[in-house]
Amino acid sequence: MATESVVLVTRPEGQAGPLLSALARNGWRGVHQPLLLLRPVEVLPAAARQHVQNLDQYQHVIFISANAVRFGLEVIDNYWPQLPTGLNWYAIGDSTAALLRERGLCPLTPGQKMTSEGLLALPELQQPEGDSVLLVKGVGGRQTLRDVLAERGARVDQLACYQRRCPDLPAGRLAELLQSQGVRAVLISSGEGLNNMLTLLSDKETTKFRDINLIVPSDRVAGEAQEAGFSHVTTAANASDGAMLEALLQRRVGE
Repeated sequence: MATESVVLVTRPEGQAGPLLSALARNGWRGVHQPLLLLRPVEVLPAAARQHVQNLDQYQHVIFISANAVRFGLEVIDNYWPQLPTGLNWYAIGDSTAALLRERGLCPLTPGQKMTSEGLLALPELQQPEGDSVLLVKGVGGRQTLRDVLAERGARVDQLACYQRRCPDLPAGRLAELLQSQGVRAVLISSGEGLNNMLTLLSDKETTKFRDINLIVPSDRVAGEAQEAGFSHVTTAANASDGAMLEALLQRRVGE
């Protein structure tokens, strides 16, 4: 692949630097356009505040993303200057786990399968009947963890500590970026990022760019991309920088 091959990185503001640097080291030119805006929940509902105050009463605390750690620990720190001991802490992926380790925690992780389903396969979550579980997450999103753990007999509470928004771009701006920069591939970090991309592209623009290479983090998101009409979709092992780069490399070899 020529050094002028351009890759669009869509991670939120402030979180694209390592991936852009890695792209440059591997001969790509990275362009950054976030497809998610992240904002803290300014005023937590009373129930959510109670969950934080009762943190030491949970057996399992699950962070479903690195952003959940960033925003969630900021909330938790207001009530717990020293984190409680004796809890099982969980991280959905490597970057999430790394942030928890920086706080001196030893999180359980699902390994390469950095998804809700991967977490649910952990031995510690197979028989949570009677246990209390706290999910630290953003507002909305998938409810797979909550539903399955509840079916297994756990009492599940949620701390939704940040909000995700679609970037406020003028009509046609994303399509202009893709065309003017000669973007060959787009790295999509989540299903919501894909949905926002489709929101920011008109139907006509989506058709125009249907042959662009999309790198997505899961089979679920790949299916959504294919349903939207994209014909060149590569599924990475997960949403980490390393997995995205590996999938991009595989795409290059296949061309």
